[in-house]
Amino acid sequence: MIKSIAVLGFSLASLLASNVAFADWQLNNEQSKVSFVSIKNNSVAEVHHFKALSGSLTEQGMFKIDIDLSSVETMIPIRNERMTKLLFETVKFPAATLTADLSKHLTTIIPGQHILKGIKAQLAFHGQTKEITTDVLANMSPEGDVTVSSVSPIIINAADFAVTGGIAQLQKLAGLSAIATAVPVSYSLTLSKDK
Repeated sequence: MIKSIAVLGFSLASLLASNVAFADWQLNNEQSKVSFVSIKNNSVAEVHHFKALSGSLTEQGMFKIDIDLSSVETMIPIRNERMTKLLFETVKFPAATLTADLSKHLTTIIPGQHILKGIKAQLAFHGQTKEITTDVLANMSPEGDVTVSSVSPIIINAADFAVTGGIAQLQKLAGLSAIATAVPVSYSLTLSKDK
C-alpha cells in the first residue's frame, strides 16, 4: 500500500511548463525515491523504499509513474520476500501506478522557482484505484529537468487497497502484537528532460 506512493510524482506538473522549450520528461530512477514507514508493536518504526521506479511526463501534461513492488527494500531479505508475496501479491499485482493529468498546471513558470501546491492523482494499487492529494515542493533546473518532493507524507490506508489480510499474515509470521494499517509515504522524484 505504500507504494503508493508513492507514490507521488504528480507534483511535477506544476513546474513543467516554463519558458524552456517543451519536450517529454523521463523519470531518473537513480535520483528518485519512494519510501514508506512501517510501525510494528505500536512503537517501532522502520523506513523502507522501492529500488525500481519508472515514469514519464509528456509535454501535454500526462504524468505516470510505475513502482515495481518486487523491488521493495526493507534491509531484511526474508521480510522483502514476505512483503512481495503476502502483502503486495506481486504475481497478481506487480506494480503500483500513479497517474495524473497535469495539463492545467502547465502554465508559465521560470526555471529555479519552487512551487507548493495540492495535486490530485489516481493511485492504482493491488487491484484498487483511489484518488490521492499531495502537497509538493517542485524545482526546474535551467536545463529543464524537474525535481518534485513531498512536503508532508501521504497516508495510505490498508483498507482502501484491500491489503489488510496481507498485513495480518505478516503480523502472524513475525510474531508481532500489531502492525499499523495506515502507512506514511514520502517521495522525491527527478525527471530528466528528453534532449
